[in-house]
Order: sequence, then structure tokens, then C-alpha cells
Amino acid sequence: MQTELLLGVDGGGTRCRARLTDSSGLILGEGSAGPANIRFGLEQSFGAVLEAAMQCLHQAGLSYADLQRTVACLALAGATEPTELAKARAQALPLRMALITTDAHAACVGAHGGRDGGIVIVGTGSVGWAMVRGRHHRVGGWGFPISDEGSGAWLGCEAVRRVLWAQDGRIGWTGLLRAVFAEFQSDPHAIVRWATHARPGDFGKFAPLIIEHAARQDAIARELVALAAHHIDSLAARLITSGAKRIAVVGGLAPHIEAWLADETKRHLVPAEGDALSGALQLAQAEASSMLEVFAAGELSPSSPEPIGEEEKESGFSPADEPDQ
Repeated sequence: MQTELLLGVDGGGTRCRARLTDSSGLILGEGSAGPANIRFGLEQSFGAVLEAAMQCLHQAGLSYADLQRTVACLALAGATEPTELAKARAQALPLRMALITTDAHAACVGAHGGRDGGIVIVGTGSVGWAMVRGRHHRVGGWGFPISDEGSGAWLGCEAVRRVLWAQDGRIGWTGLLRAVFAEFQSDPHAIVRWATHARPGDFGKFAPLIIEHAARQDAIARELVALAAHHIDSLAARLITSGAKRIAVVGGLAPHIEAWLADETKRHLVPAEGDALSGALQLAQAEASSMLEVFAAGELSPSSPEPIGEEEKESGFSPADEPDQ
């Protein structure tokens, strides 16, 4: 049996990206869709995964039926939580094999080419992840609003909070706060109504505005970016004490946060070799190779997809098992 297609998926709180390759690694197509954080809905998340995957297939001149000969790694936000992971694994997917792991795991594999090292993701959410001598270490990333400090969602929430402080007269207005307030027609009650149903990505939409005003020397914006950097420093410090001597800061906000990080953090920073998509494809390739070995041993039929079971190994790590803190 020859595995013909590999699919890597990076599903985050803002968007889902996918990349399709052949067994040699040649890129056949890429796609993107909406959020794929399984904590906020499996139907929406897998809908986004399928939409992005179909874009890949369309670019490659292939069809939906070709998913049946595709081994995929779905690296999804929210997959660190055992309950959500179990629900995701129970989904019937039209794939030859689907390895489900967290986006942080795939990002760490991609950033260091599968070698030891750590990453701090600074996107809609935030999380620290490291692989050291075969062990996985997670710091933070428990989900907004109780965690994900320093992230885009956290920045947006803190900015909106300060708008209400300014409205109360507790702090002074700045250009940033007036710009955020204008998004709600300068109505504090509109903020309350919006916040009742707002998702992390909704808060995260204010992050670019905060970064822009920080560059203009806005006092509140600079305070928030400095606080965000402090939280990222804290995540990195814990990974370093866990044995990760190489740290890559990745995610949409990473380029804007790095300059604000502490010198001690900067001493450990390295450029990421690849992203979560390349890491997901590495994991998919490893899964495909494992399948071929099992098939060669006569233990697996080449025609019938294998269900995702509790006993499966995810390149030495199952997110259902709590990583070291």
C-alpha cells in the first residue's frame, strides 16, 4: 500500500488553514476557512476543516472522494482538553486516517523540525509548549477569558475594560480608548451587550488597533503591549526551566511582541523553522509511515479506514494524556 495524500490542518481561534501534499511532500493545494477551536463547537470546527480541505483538493484537481486516500493531522485549538478531544475523535470523518492533536503541539514540531525546543504561540489565544527528551510540557492556554494572557483576545478585552474605566472617570481617555469606544457608537451599554456573546476572535479584532496606537506612543496601548509581553516572558520562563533552551515565538502577534520581551527571554529565542502546518504535515507523514509498517506486517487492510481509538499513538504523545506542567 502507498499513502498518496497527506493533509495538514492548523485550526485556531480566528481561522483554519490546510495544506495538501503528496507522499514526497510536494504541495498540491492550500486552503483557509473560519475558526476551528473545538472548544467552541465541533460542528463549526469540522465544517471549517472540511471547507479548507476542499479548497486544497480543488487546487489539486481532485475531488471529495480523494479524502478516502488521505492521511491527515488535524491540529486544532481546544484539543488539549480531554473531553473536547474525545468528542472530536468520535466524529466520523471522510479520511483514510485522522490524527487529532493540539495546534500548539504541531506548531512546536514545525518550529523545531521535531527536535527538542519550545514555542509560545501569541495569536487569538496564547500557550507555551515544549518537547524535551520525549516529554511534552504545556504552560497556559487554558482558554479565554480565564487564561490566554498576552494574546490578542486578552489585549482586546483589556482595552475594552479600560474604555469602561475611562467612561467612569477612573482613568483618562487616550486615542486608543476613543477609537475602541467609537466601534460601539460611544455607548457603554452596547459594550455590555456585545461582550455577553463575544468570542475570543471578536475581542482579538482590537489587537491590531492596539499595536498601531502603541507605535504612536499612546500611553494605554503601550501599557497593554508591555503587560502582554510580560505574560509571554512568564510562559517562556517556565518552558526554559522545563529544559527547553530554544524558544520560538510564533503566531500573528509574535512580530509585534518580540521587541517588548525581556532580555532573558530574547537570549533563548530562535527563528521558527516552520509553522503549525508544516508540523501537522510532519505528524501526518509519521502516521502514514506507521500505517505502512503495520500494513507490511499484515495487520492492516489497505482498503478499510481505521477508527481513531484510545490506544492510538500520536507520534509518542496523546493530548488525552495531560502533559507536564
